[in-house]
Amino acid sequence: MTKLSVNINKVATLRNARGENMPDVQKFAVDCESFGAQGITVHPRPDERHITRQDVFKLRPIVKTEFNIEGYPSEDFMQLVLQVKPEQVTLVPDKPGDLTSSAGWDVINNMEFLTGIVDRLKEAGIRSSIFVGADAEQIKAAAKAGADRIELYTKPYVDNYAKDRDAAVAPFVEASQAAHNAGLGVNAGHDLNLENLRFFYQSLPYLNEVSIGHAIISDALYMGIEATVKAYRECLKED
Repeated sequence: MTKLSVNINKVATLRNARGENMPDVQKFAVDCESFGAQGITVHPRPDERHITRQDVFKLRPIVKTEFNIEGYPSEDFMQLVLQVKPEQVTLVPDKPGDLTSSAGWDVINNMEFLTGIVDRLKEAGIRSSIFVGADAEQIKAAAKAGADRIELYTKPYVDNYAKDRDAAVAPFVEASQAAHNAGLGVNAGHDLNLENLRFFYQSLPYLNEVSIGHAIISDALYMGIEATVKAYRECLKED
C-alpha cells in the first residue's frame, strides 16, 4: 500500500500572514489524519517562513500516524530532528533561501557528508530518506550512504505528463526498480496532483509513500480538506 503524507507547510504560510493562530496548524494536522492521511510532513526552514521550530515540537505528540520532517541537514536542523525524533527525516539539498526544492542530491559527490548524517539518524532510530532524481547511479549511492529510502523528485514527470505520460513516467519506473534492487524503500513528491498521481502510482512497481502539500491545500480551497484527502487516497487504491 502506498501511503499519503500531507505536507502542511502552506497552512502555516497562511497562518503566518496574519501573525495569529488561524488556521490552526496543529488542528489541521489532526484533522488530516482523521480524514485519512497516513502521515504528516513539515519542512521547517531557517527563516521560519511557514513551519516554525515551535510548530515541530507541538506537532510531535499529536501526530499519530507518521511524522516526516524534511530539510537541509544543517547542524541546527539535525539538533531539531534528533530532539523531536520523528518517524522519518527526508534530506533535501535546498539552500536556505530557496523557494522550494528544485533538484535532488548529487549523492555521489556528497557521499561523506550524507553518510555521516544518515549514521546520526540511524543511531537515533530515525528512518532516513534522501531526495534524489530518477538516476540509478545516485540511487545506488544513496544505498551506499546507508539510507533507508529515497524520495524521487517528481517535477520532471509532472512537467512532461501532458505531452507523453508514458515517456514521462518511464525514468521513474526504472528508478523505483533500481531502488528496490538496492534495498531501498521508495517515496516520491513534488507537484503531484489529482491529475497525474493515479497514473504515477499505477506505473511504479514499488512506491511506499507520496508526500504532497501545495496541490492538496490548493484543491482544499475548492473541495474542502476532508474531500480532498479522500480524493488523493482514492488515487492510491488498487483497482
